[in-house]
Amino acid sequence: MSFKEIKGQDSAVNILKTHIQNSRLAQSYIFSGPQGVGKSLIAKTLAKALNCQQDGLDSCDTCSSCLRIEKNTHPDVHMLDFQDGEIKIEHIRQLQREISLRPYEAKHKVFIIKNAHNLNAASSNAFLKTLEEASGKGLIILITEKPALLLDTIASRCRVLRFFPLAREALEKILLRDYALPEDSAHFLAYFCEGRTGQALRLKDSEFMREKNRLIDEFSLLKRHELEARFGQRDRDSLRSSLNILSAWFRDIYLLKIGLGISEIINLDRKEDLIKIMPQFSFPDLDNLINFISSALWCLRHNVNVRLLEANLKEEIWKARLQ
Repeated sequence: MSFKEIKGQDSAVNILKTHIQNSRLAQSYIFSGPQGVGKSLIAKTLAKALNCQQDGLDSCDTCSSCLRIEKNTHPDVHMLDFQDGEIKIEHIRQLQREISLRPYEAKHKVFIIKNAHNLNAASSNAFLKTLEEASGKGLIILITEKPALLLDTIASRCRVLRFFPLAREALEKILLRDYALPEDSAHFLAYFCEGRTGQALRLKDSEFMREKNRLIDEFSLLKRHELEARFGQRDRDSLRSSLNILSAWFRDIYLLKIGLGISEIINLDRKEDLIKIMPQFSFPDLDNLINFISSALWCLRHNVNVRLLEANLKEEIWKARLQ
């Protein structure tokens, strides 16, 4: 994907293109913003634009360099992803060795570090030294949704670009106009993803819509014996996704009960079901469920037993429907 095809981050894209055009590219950047707004995509696109064989301000997406960067096979462009666990000092030492080497073929060596907030104390200090000594040897891009966890001394040596979600209505229009999604799907993805374009685009071609409707049926519309029979064990990532879906579902019920307009609900494709099931839940029920889901998401980040969380969630929902 080239800069001109990226939706919803015009400010960041224009700043980077200006830096390229005026030869004012920084040695290191921090791309800061919520997950799913396009930080990694723009970082990779910047790497392609800098090394494109067409010598412009954008990537052509057809030359050998662009194609290999897109496939993560270019020897001079490194995408380091530390989603799970700390970035340890040995990772930074390897980075230091790579930066010290001359490019194999690229005009610019690029190092993209995702989830940079996972630097621990030792690796942060080692990385600070890397920034101090790497002048002119490569471009470093730190990607983070938690910039406050980075050392101030690291942040002060990087140029910070902030990325923001689109307004939900604006993202809905993009999904309708540019991707020809059905209205209900475009509305759901824009609101569920809270304007995060990248996340919406990842989900639009998946089975996510079918899965979220199956999950809603499983937890909210079936009788108890059906719920017991269809409840299956989920892994940690699957349960996290399920909790987010259910949080949106019970949020919609809450908003309908207080009389908010139908256009503000996330699951607009299930509005009849929402209206039908709404009387089964009181405001205290919904408060308890939403708080339980929020706590469960916190527990997932701290390695609480997944099967226990599933069983407790099922019981909480069923108790609410019996009251």
